[in-house]
This record gives sequence, structure tokens and C-alpha cells, in this order.
Amino acid sequence: MNDKLTAAVDAVVQSASQGPASGEERVPGVVAGVTDRHEDVYLGVSGMRDLSGDTAMTTDTVFNIWSTTKAITGTACLQLVESGDLDLHAPAKEYAPAIGELQVIDGFDGDGQPILRTPTSDVTTHHLLTHTAGFGYDFFNEKYKRLAEEHGQPSVATASRAALRTPLLFDPGTQWEYGSNIDWAGQVVEGITGKRLGEVFAEKIFAPLGMDSSTFAPSEEMLARKARHHQREEDGTLTPSDFETPPVPEVDFGGHGLFSTVPDYLKFIRMWLNEGRSATGEQVLSPASVDLGFTNQLPDHLQVKLLPGVIPTLSNDAEFFPGLKKTWSYTFQYGEEPFPTGRPAGAIGWAGLANLYYWIDRDNGIGGYWATQILPFADATCFTRFVEFETAAYQALTTS
Repeated sequence: MNDKLTAAVDAVVQSASQGPASGEERVPGVVAGVTDRHEDVYLGVSGMRDLSGDTAMTTDTVFNIWSTTKAITGTACLQLVESGDLDLHAPAKEYAPAIGELQVIDGFDGDGQPILRTPTSDVTTHHLLTHTAGFGYDFFNEKYKRLAEEHGQPSVATASRAALRTPLLFDPGTQWEYGSNIDWAGQVVEGITGKRLGEVFAEKIFAPLGMDSSTFAPSEEMLARKARHHQREEDGTLTPSDFETPPVPEVDFGGHGLFSTVPDYLKFIRMWLNEGRSATGEQVLSPASVDLGFTNQLPDHLQVKLLPGVIPTLSNDAEFFPGLKKTWSYTFQYGEEPFPTGRPAGAIGWAGLANLYYWIDRDNGIGGYWATQILPFADATCFTRFVEFETAAYQALTTS
């Protein structure tokens, strides 16, 4: 099966970076991998780290992994639940007091000032981990976009403390809205442990999993291996961009701030496939906590919805396979129905702003990660290639 899978998925990876020199209908470069419960069964690359240079992609290339950071923060939260230090349903302000100061924005008055009120209930860490607390992103929400444009609200990409302090879009628990919820979950972890989030990750997750190229503050050696972001222009061409998160962040943003590599992230995926165990047998999460990651945590009336791309340079409209029901677990998108790729119902996964994608299928013991650095999110060429990559893996799996 490995030989068949390798040939099938590698054909997709190699073709992804091929095309006109202008960049139309291709990606600058990609690193992609597939793992089973025991080891990487495929790890491949194609293309360049930077179209303005001549450095080829390598398997140890470092990426801003954006929102694929979220699942790692969720893991840290579940570890604290296991230790008895975190009650998911207690007010989050007990652990991160600043969250209790935030109000709900109901719109703007005639002078363009925000209309704010006190929320009807407290935000809990459960709300944060399920994106029901009320936080959004300026590239997916018009109110946040207006706060940024007219009131100087900093982007979360700045990794600044001021960027955290956005109002709630609704009363906690009443709606699902994808946003900076997991950044606040990271603040909960810091409040409980008294350590920066990166320190907690390094000690409790990265060390036991052997993830030695994952951090919020990359070294010069890691930065030398970093892929550059590229912007997909309206005509389909690709332009090198300096957009990225800061390598020395003011705050470790648990929703998007990590730098990492594909081999490192495959180790994280493998832990979820192995009932929370590392390759050396260390229990990073209990099987019961892993179950929570493979179980919908939203109430029946809520589910994942389309993310509208209100800042076109950062995101297109985005949704995984419209028409299929998708919910949210701790801390992944949970597939209530099979995907056309072959991914079964009950599998989990998510994505990152610069067109990074992954999935974890516990039933079949397989997962994969696809890493690029392209904006805007939900780039048609890149997402199509990822879908082909995942489909090829499942076709090889089912015909072996």
C-alpha cells in the first residue's frame, strides 16, 4: 500500500508547482505528508520556497502554520482538564480575567461609534474551544473589518495584546462564529500554568512528540528554512509577499501563531491516531480526551457555516464541501458526513490562512498535512490540489 500511495500522492505534489512561470494555476511550492499510526508513509516536496529566489522546497521547510495552531492549543487545554486544573464550563475569566471585561457589539451608531453592551452570560473555555464565545476575524466579519478600518483595531496577525481585545459579536453560546476564540483559550492556559503558551507547548506537547521545529519564536536557523508567503493576484499570478506573523510575538497566539514543519505536524497527527500516545509510548492525552476530539461538541442547532471573505486579499469565501454537515469538536472541524475525497464521517481536520490543510481519520488510521504559504485563503488552485492529494491517498488505501 505504501508504494501505491506514494506514487499516487507524489504525482499530485509534483504537478502542483508546475505551470506558467507567472504562477497561474500552480502553487509556488508545497510540502505534503501522509502518516499512518506508526510512521510517515509519504513525505514529499515540489517547487520553491520563494519565487524571487532559487531555494527549492525541502521537507524541513518552516511555515507559518496559522490556524493549524488551534488544535495544539486545544490539546493543551485538554491536558489541563485531565489534571483537574481547568473546568471547561467555568467562566473563562476565572483563568484569564481580561476576557471578563469584553462587551458585545450590537452595531454602530450614527457617528460610526460601536454600540456596546454587557453580555448576558460569561464566556467559558468550552465556548472558546467550539467557536461559540462570540469572537470573529476581520477577514471573515464585516463588524470586525469596520473596527479595523475605522477604529484602528489591530489585526491578529500582529500577535499584539491589543489585537486580542475585540468585542464579542453575540452572547456566548448562542451562535457559531469562527475567530480568535482559541487565542483566548491560549490565555486560559497561560493563566492556569503561569507560563507563556510556547513554554507549555514545548514541555507538554513538543518534547514528548519530538517536535523540535515548532515554536512561536523561531531561531535564526529556523527562519533561514522558512518559506515566503505569496499573494495570488486577481489575474491568477503569484507575487512574493512580506506578510507573516512576527517571529518575536508580544503574545503567543494560540489560534494562529506557530511556526512549524510538515514532519513535526505529522507527529502531532500521529498522536491523535494513537489514542494520545507518542511514538515512544508516552501518554500526551488520555484516550478519553482523544474521544472528545472525535466527537461533535456543538448543540444540535449549530454547525460550521461558510466563512465569507470580506477582505479579498486575505480570504475568499471558504467552506469545505458546501452542503455537507460539519460541526466542531475539541478542537477540530468534525465531519458529520463522508467527504468526496474518501474521508469518512467522523474524521476531523482543519486549515490555516495561507492554504495549509490537514485531516485525521482514526477509523482508517491515516492522516495528512498539506503546507503552502499562499494568500488569499481558499485559493482555488491550492485547495483543488489538496483535495486531489487526499483523494489519491484514499484511493490507494481502498485499492490496496
